[in-house]
Amino acid sequence: MSQTEKETFEDFIKSFFYGSRSDLSFKFISELSQDHASEFFQGLFTTLVNAVDDDDLASVKQCIMEGQTRSYSGGQLKGFTYDEGPFTPLEKPLSEMTLSLLTSSGHFVDGDDPRPLGVENMTQAEAESRIMAFIKEEPQLSTIPFDTKAGQMRVRHGGYDIRAAQKDPNVAFPFERLKELRTKGMFKTLTPNAFSFVGACAQTRLLKKTLPGWTHTMQAQGMDAVVLVPV
Repeated sequence: MSQTEKETFEDFIKSFFYGSRSDLSFKFISELSQDHASEFFQGLFTTLVNAVDDDDLASVKQCIMEGQTRSYSGGQLKGFTYDEGPFTPLEKPLSEMTLSLLTSSGHFVDGDDPRPLGVENMTQAEAESRIMAFIKEEPQLSTIPFDTKAGQMRVRHGGYDIRAAQKDPNVAFPFERLKELRTKGMFKTLTPNAFSFVGACAQTRLLKKTLPGWTHTMQAQGMDAVVLVPV
């Protein structure tokens, strides 16, 4: 937008969704109505001032979470609410089960880059800039051994703010938390490998073509159930 053009408030809130102000932690703002977006910003500014005065940032986190909740559950976005789903009851107690992990967080092991869109060593910035290409492509599954060290984990995803996941993979890929629960006896054991992919992809192709093959791959490891972590 040139300096001579005037930006409307609607343009401003829409710019947070893969736009000129793309901040993936706040892209939910683009789906709020103008009135709700205005209320959110006013509430956020008030909360920020109070947080500085009180030396307590917990209220800021709560304010942002409430804005996300309004955006995703308030009827603005379609396809996030389901009246029914293909839920399968567990066939045995959790304590007797072998679990696996599948996330849409875009994690992979250092040295095993999935080369999205055929690009070697794609940066996070490029992933964000090419997000519309990602959502037209079939996703690639990364296999991640559960004994991988946190320092060996890498993450790339054009659809969410990966900064927290870079600091601690368990934010979006809780493989170490699952190992801790296994040690406590919450379930029998884990499969040798966990799995991750970039959830910003061709959804129809994912459901109809890709997932059946992935299911066979994971079932071959002898799992009874899989922990699903969407981002």
